[in-house]
Amino acid sequence: MNCLSKKIGIIGGGQLGKMMILDAKRLGFYVVTLDPTECCPSHSISDEHIVAAYDDEDALRQLAEKVDVITYEFEHIHVGILKQLEQEEYVIYPTVSSLAIIQNKFRQKTTLLKGQISVPRFQQIKTQQDIEEAGNRFGYPMMLKACTGGYDGKGNWVVQHKDAIQEAYKQLGNGQIELMIEEFVPFVKEISVLACRSIDGHIAIYPVGENIHEDSILDETRVPADITEDCTKKAMELASEVMEIFAGVGMFCVEMFVTEDDTIYINEVAPRPHNSGHYTIEGCMTSQFEQHIRAISGLPLGDVALRCPTVMRNLLGADGAYGKTCVDGLIEAQQDPHVKVHIYGKTEVREKRKMGHLTVCATTLDEAIERADQAKMCIQITHTHKEVIG
Repeated sequence: MNCLSKKIGIIGGGQLGKMMILDAKRLGFYVVTLDPTECCPSHSISDEHIVAAYDDEDALRQLAEKVDVITYEFEHIHVGILKQLEQEEYVIYPTVSSLAIIQNKFRQKTTLLKGQISVPRFQQIKTQQDIEEAGNRFGYPMMLKACTGGYDGKGNWVVQHKDAIQEAYKQLGNGQIELMIEEFVPFVKEISVLACRSIDGHIAIYPVGENIHEDSILDETRVPADITEDCTKKAMELASEVMEIFAGVGMFCVEMFVTEDDTIYINEVAPRPHNSGHYTIEGCMTSQFEQHIRAISGLPLGDVALRCPTVMRNLLGADGAYGKTCVDGLIEAQQDPHVKVHIYGKTEVREKRKMGHLTVCATTLDEAIERADQAKMCIQITHTHKEVIG
């Protein structure tokens, strides 16, 4: 008989942490969260919440001493402290070595290239002159990127032509941060593949999702992706190869570009559950969050089969929203029994901030898309308006 009663520590108390906890608690685990925001989404369901900055060494050490395994919901963490904890034989998954590579986009792309994975051509940037030389090499447009810290389009700048170099360089720190540049891939589809690796090295690959972005923020994920059978097979094989390169434990997301001739390039890798994997909660036999908890705790991995065609739509803060969160339209959206709405519990809304998502499972992808479109039109997430007393 095996008795599994591990305590899990999660760095980050946002929506990804919250959804990890929901599955961890169902499996009977004790969860400690570290997050600087007292009323973060994970607060109400954490067994303990350490309110402290992510780079607070004393707080991270306190977390490590309380749990059997540490994981994280985002990759922008001070790895120096985690390396020290790992050297002291505290268990951290995904491994700190994989996190250290992936959190720096230049190191990540270099590692993938060494592993013979197809990536867009890229180079490190130190001066404006380097950008101009890259333009001669790659042509325009190009994508200038901060090597660390970027998300949802932040930290990226499209260099449309030579005359735009100075502005792009200025917008991304004027040489004060580490930069890289990539050739622009003329993709026709953006896809992502979720993959999970267990402690014993077993890898599970989820179905391929097709992603649609608006203003560089993920708007919709459709599964299965509308790509050829050969392209689907190639994407899943690439995800497996990426998992072997990083040898990480837990969920990873591999974002990819597909060109007109079905060539696939790896865009970025995330060592954690991912926004594009939210569809798995209702759409797959085992959600990405349950799978992550299974992997880091030593449980066998679950079945990743797709139950039926599924669409996920993000719910963002409305234009101009800023203040205490107000969610309108839930009753109207859920008149459709196929619609599942997830509200993350963020007390403060901001324009374009990820506040929730909805999922629709249906007999066909077209039906799921239509139902998701109708439900999303019902929901608006904005701020409350104080009543003016005259």
